[in-house]
Amino acid sequence: MNGFPNCSANYTNIWSHSLVLALGIPQLTINVASVLFNCTVILTRLATKDLHKPISILFCNLAVSDLFTSFSGFWISTLFITNPDITIFGSEDMLAPYALYTTSILSTIYNLVSIGVERYLAVAKSMRTRFRVARNHSIAVVFTNWVLAFFLGCLPLMGWNCLHREKSVSVLYSPFCVNYLFFITIPNFVVAFIIPLFTYLRIIIILRRRKLRMKACGQATGTYKSAETQVARTSIFIWLLALISYAPFFAGVIFDATNHRCHVDLYPGVYIFRNCTAMLITINCLGNPLIYTLKLKTLGAKLKALKCLSTNSVRACAIEHI
Repeated sequence: MNGFPNCSANYTNIWSHSLVLALGIPQLTINVASVLFNCTVILTRLATKDLHKPISILFCNLAVSDLFTSFSGFWISTLFITNPDITIFGSEDMLAPYALYTTSILSTIYNLVSIGVERYLAVAKSMRTRFRVARNHSIAVVFTNWVLAFFLGCLPLMGWNCLHREKSVSVLYSPFCVNYLFFITIPNFVVAFIIPLFTYLRIIIILRRRKLRMKACGQATGTYKSAETQVARTSIFIWLLALISYAPFFAGVIFDATNHRCHVDLYPGVYIFRNCTAMLITINCLGNPLIYTLKLKTLGAKLKALKCLSTNSVRACAIEHI
């Protein structure tokens, strides 16, 4: 891991004023837009009293997670503009915003996974009538997600940081330690991409199987074909948005773990890349409400109607063959 025995931490004013503004102002703007957008989503769901549905609870909690991510991103951007050098060499002032940022991102990831699993169960529940996702299940999942996110995100505040240790200190997210970043990044990267990919592929497979059943019974399959296409497009969009938003951060952590150069040797390219990864994560917070509250809400209604249609058709087909 990192260690910088030949590096000095006494550099000051490493950032140029114009570069700080060029990076900081767009970050602030995107974060403010994301805060306003997610606040609108939360208030709209509360005003419409739509939280009796399990999926609505997960959607609202996703907006809350994105809201905290955007707020902590705004906090970090403000510190970057006012004192950019502490984002390179680290400071105790960066611990709390970084911890909140990490907690919020982890909560967002767990919520994305939970929504994917809930959508899979919603589509498959006509085949598995013994299990139905209830409101209490969603509340328990939300509570568990936040407890786990807070525990992992606040570990640096509990002592797992490199404020007074140059060995293993992160060059991108000082005063975090590289081993801590590795600890939270690797397993959550797998969770964020593998599980949603599996659940959405399973949804597509289930729809295709039901379409073939209806076709075998002589039923019209045009509506199912439309739903299958919409599910495939939405699922790919969801997965690609998460990949584009989080993969650069993951690449940055890998680079951080293998880097042995001093901070000043990495300026400005690597730190510009770091700030751009933060903007991509905030863009994901802007994209999530659009995808999940608009596309998936319409899709959920269509799948619910299709489930009833499929159940009735398969039963009719079974009666005909008795």
